[in-house]
Amino acid sequence: MSEFGFRPTHVAPPDGLPSWAAPDPAQPSARLDPLLPLRLIGRAGDWAQVLCSNGWTTWVDGRLLVSLPGVPPTATGPPARTADPRPVLAEVEGALARYRSLLEDLAAGGADLEMFRDRSRGLRIGLVIDGEALWVYDPAHDRWCYCDGLQLQTYAAADRPATPAGPAPGANEPTRLVEP
Repeated sequence: MSEFGFRPTHVAPPDGLPSWAAPDPAQPSARLDPLLPLRLIGRAGDWAQVLCSNGWTTWVDGRLLVSLPGVPPTATGPPARTADPRPVLAEVEGALARYRSLLEDLAAGGADLEMFRDRSRGLRIGLVIDGEALWVYDPAHDRWCYCDGLQLQTYAAADRPATPAGPAPGANEPTRLVEP
């Protein structure tokens, strides 16, 4: 156990953070101060229950929390990494391949513009690479992430977190081509 009674695991983002009395967007509460020390005590989907340094407990959009460094790894162990960017990049590659296939089908006359629009509805892709820096849209969590080559961190997310049950089945599913 630490010598400190309250050991934060995160802080609120530099512009503050809205909070809710429960993991429900209909129950807004106070806005947390910028860089307020917080301890993550629970999760429910995108929601995070946090304990504030003053003892107050509230719910926030867990995707927006800024992680504090943990205990450094031992000299004999490998450096710890978080949020591997490769799965998100695989999703981007798959979405781009699906979009390319839809375009090829449209260009070859296998589909008209209305069919192309229907089949591509809901398909979301976003990727920017600038040297070692990467910004990628993660449709599974409705957020933009930044990667410095070592870890993927949330850069921007939707206004409100998803409900703990998550979206309705198929709501964020990519469009799939069905062979005639």
